[in-house]
Amino acid sequence: MDSKQLKRILEERLQGDQRSFSYDREKDELRIENVETKKGITISLPGIIAKWKQHKEKAIDEVAYYVEEALAVMGKTPSLAQQEKRIFPVIRSTSFPKEAAEGMPFFTDDHTAETRIYYALDLGNTYRLIDESLMKKENWSAESIREMARFNLRSLSTELKRDEVAGNIFYFLNTNDGYDASRLLNDKFLKDMSQQVEGEMTVSVPHGDVLIIGDIRNETGYDVLAQMTMSFFTNGHIPVTALSFMYEHDRLEPIFIMAKGRTKQ
Repeated sequence: MDSKQLKRILEERLQGDQRSFSYDREKDELRIENVETKKGITISLPGIIAKWKQHKEKAIDEVAYYVEEALAVMGKTPSLAQQEKRIFPVIRSTSFPKEAAEGMPFFTDDHTAETRIYYALDLGNTYRLIDESLMKKENWSAESIREMARFNLRSLSTELKRDEVAGNIFYFLNTNDGYDASRLLNDKFLKDMSQQVEGEMTVSVPHGDVLIIGDIRNETGYDVLAQMTMSFFTNGHIPVTALSFMYEHDRLEPIFIMAKGRTKQ
């Protein structure tokens, strides 16, 4: 499949009375926009083509779904005051945009060298990242949003699936609620897990819909972890980081895993 074919398929899938399409040949990007609000979303075609080679129609279905959900909430101004229980922190890569398409800065907090914290207002099937204009409109302080987001995060399930590979234990959290990687910010959850781990504890968030905790008991475990996180990272819809973190003394330290060993950054 090439860009021309993908462009045609997406235009057919996303066609609507109030929508317009524009294609930037130089950047190989397709923009879908609401003709009334002039708000829209721009998608890069090469990345979708790469996923299509692996996942075929599933890759296109996924893109179409997220575009539809994003367009559905654009132009709406939900009230934070009425949605206190729906505010959550969201983990993203430090390369993720810090501004909305209109140039309005998102509300963010620094986290690690690999990750940044954003804040979202849950809207059911999707969510809207909170930006400074929404905060100003609702007269909400940064600290209030942080407190509500952390409180709501602790209410989410932390049920894990367990797997053993070469004498090492790996735990997976993958509820697909949009906040799996965000459990990285649940301090009590991480502390409780550290009490169960017999070896060295690692935490990985290769993409937004998974969190992996490793109980690494031998050097092979690091090789397995490196391969696992890279696989999740390359196949995730919203990649975060292929690096993992050591969890020691209630702190996260990024590590670079080489063959038969690991090095702290």
